[in-house]
Amino acid sequence: MTQVTVKELAQVVDTPVERLLQQMREAGLPHSSADQVVTDSEKQALLAHLKSSHGDRLEEPRKITLQRKTTTKLKVAGSKTISVEVRKKKTYVKRSPDELEADKQRELEAQRAAEEAAKAQAEEESRQRAEAEARRQAEEQARAAAEAALATQAPGQPAVAAAPAAAPSADERKREEPRRVEKTEKRTDDDERRDRKHAQHRPSLKAKAPVARTVRADDDDAEAFGRRGGGRGKGKPKKRNQHGFQSPTGPVVREVTLSETITVAELAQQMSVKAAEVIKFMFKMGSPVTINQVLDRETAQLVAEEMGHKVKLVSENALEEQLAESLKFEGEAESRAPVVTVMGHVDHGKTSLLDYIRRTKVATGEAGGITQHIGAYHVETDRGMITFLDTPGHAAFTQMRARGAQATDVVILVVAADDGVMPQTQEAVQHAKAAGVPIVVAVNKIDKPDANPDNIKNGLAALDVIPEEWGGDAPFVHVSAKVGTGIDELLEAVLLQAEVLELKATPSAPGRGVVVESRLDKGRGPVATVLVQDGTLRQGDMVLVGVNYGRVRAMLDENGKPIKEAGPSIPVEILGLDGTPDAGDELTVVADEKKAREVALFRQGKFREVKLARAHAGKLENIFETMGQEEKKTLNVVLKTDVRGSLEALQGSLEGLGNEEVQVRVVGGGVGGITESDANLALASSAVIFGFNVRADAGARKIVEQEGLDLRYYNVIYDIIEDVKKALTGMLGSDVRENILGVAEVRDVFRSPKFGAIAGCMVVEGNVYRNRPIRVLRDDVVIFEGELESLRRFKDDVAEVRNGMECGIGVKSYNDVKVGDKIEVFEKVQVARSL
Repeated sequence: MTQVTVKELAQVVDTPVERLLQQMREAGLPHSSADQVVTDSEKQALLAHLKSSHGDRLEEPRKITLQRKTTTKLKVAGSKTISVEVRKKKTYVKRSPDELEADKQRELEAQRAAEEAAKAQAEEESRQRAEAEARRQAEEQARAAAEAALATQAPGQPAVAAAPAAAPSADERKREEPRRVEKTEKRTDDDERRDRKHAQHRPSLKAKAPVARTVRADDDDAEAFGRRGGGRGKGKPKKRNQHGFQSPTGPVVREVTLSETITVAELAQQMSVKAAEVIKFMFKMGSPVTINQVLDRETAQLVAEEMGHKVKLVSENALEEQLAESLKFEGEAESRAPVVTVMGHVDHGKTSLLDYIRRTKVATGEAGGITQHIGAYHVETDRGMITFLDTPGHAAFTQMRARGAQATDVVILVVAADDGVMPQTQEAVQHAKAAGVPIVVAVNKIDKPDANPDNIKNGLAALDVIPEEWGGDAPFVHVSAKVGTGIDELLEAVLLQAEVLELKATPSAPGRGVVVESRLDKGRGPVATVLVQDGTLRQGDMVLVGVNYGRVRAMLDENGKPIKEAGPSIPVEILGLDGTPDAGDELTVVADEKKAREVALFRQGKFREVKLARAHAGKLENIFETMGQEEKKTLNVVLKTDVRGSLEALQGSLEGLGNEEVQVRVVGGGVGGITESDANLALASSAVIFGFNVRADAGARKIVEQEGLDLRYYNVIYDIIEDVKKALTGMLGSDVRENILGVAEVRDVFRSPKFGAIAGCMVVEGNVYRNRPIRVLRDDVVIFEGELESLRRFKDDVAEVRNGMECGIGVKSYNDVKVGDKIEVFEKVQVARSL
């Protein structure tokens, strides 16, 4: 309690200050002014004085009564409301020391009485056990005497009856009677029913004379007395329909596993409590939450520990770590074939070079002779097997080139000798160096007359690719994909680099690889091109590929022939996945479908969280950022391609177009033909449909014709990019530009009653036109902008006056023209804008 002054105390007790000071002096307190402080002990002394002056006894209250009243309202049928009032009253009595002492004495006496009763009962039980033991010994002695008499009796003599046991005394009969009654009560209802049943089945049996039995009075035999012979606990009553649940005697402590984040519902489920309990607890802590709200690890740990449970912190990637542990395999490593990626600028001859090595015509199958997909092939040469990856060269496929560099061992950099180092050549060098992959430079088209190999060396040396003859580590091989010059030397250089790398793999291990390409086939479903990097992939294996999984139903080589297994460095097409994985996803063989599904669902959940985190355009801070800005014009596109790599490349290229005024938004994209749902999506979002190497089905074509949608087919990526650029340029609108047509200098000013001030001018630049806007400049500063009212040469009205000729100019609504001013004639022209 805080200390108060005399004045404040007087206000609290509603008493004048002078009267309170007088009462305090009567109580013996030293207070004489209103500003002095009154302590708690002084307040108690004042209160005791006032009570004694009123004749009250100075003692603390011994009884406290608490009353509580709550009112609730119940709604009943008929829109009636009934008020229910519940009153509770509790009285607490403080007992005096004498009463407490008396209670203590009574408890001690009761305890002593209980101890004496227990002692007497123990003595009685020991006495009964001693008497029972004595009777048992007497019976055994009598039985032994009878057997001895029978043994000594001669044959043919009549049997001598055994001497009857001594009749019990009256005291013994009194003690036996309650035990007999007790043993009789132990017979259960089941025993009675069983006896009646046996009596019904044997009515002809004569009643036999009762046979005297001597029963021991110890506890085990007393329990046996109530059972019939041969029964297995039948005398005990059976409890029917009894469940096995027992309510816990204390709070159950559970182990709660926490990752980086957890929802309130999941936390409540792990603690085996209702979600409302967790919400209520957090509300008391000052954190109002909802059932689906995500909690961080620290908050969830605090809540679980405060509610009395143990917390176990686990890594968010525990499933991934367990998968990595399960994939560890020890076996004998063997040398494997190198994986070679052919990279370079567009149209520098990459596919033609690979075509000459494979002895097939691959370039003729690509639209426009440009590689649109990653091709994976393995060839057998005289010097061993080599696996080739052919990547696209033009700018749209940056991601595909980067993935090709990551999955490879050696990079063949193809540079045309007549073209030199180009942008995609520089990019290929960057990808190869970022992946730490050795480079073998193939100077192609060496057979052309204008080939300049030295220019190639200089250009690549600037990119830190130093030729071996210059002291570097990059072999330069002059080749011609057209006539086959230098192909053997190129393969030898590649295999030499592979020997230096000492490439190893374990064929006996479970398969592991990387997805090179994937597509959705109409007849076979999702098809993925996989490069096996380690182990052996077999038909029937359960595989996990990124967020997809499935069993390998069939495997095909690059020529389309079915195979049963594929070892390291072998590219294959696999069927059986539940979706089209992204190019670059890692493929692993797992033990069973359950594990594959579990990890795939976990990855899908993480991917969904990342996707939602990116879609933050509706957040409040972003709304404030975009407030006041003009809304961008958006070109919506629905994009369908034949393979996943082309889809990713096109999405990246299209979304990169645009500026601060216009943008491209891919509202829907996928692999496979254009379906009815794609057309409906385009209709709902006012989008253009682009099909890259795919076609629309009948349902989609019907919607496109009925609604007048824009559907376009392409097979070269440049055409899509150029058309989208044109569309965005049209959405930009046009700029207004001014062209100065002519300038006339004022030499003299005349006054006309009809037109006012007329400027006599000399045209010094260009031509002056009558129906064009003009500006009046004085000392090269614009002082008026308007239009001409009249243009005359001598006395004739003319439409234009050429350079170097005199004329009279009347400016409409302006009469302040002076000698030396310049009249500038101009026109406004609309100019199309570009990105």
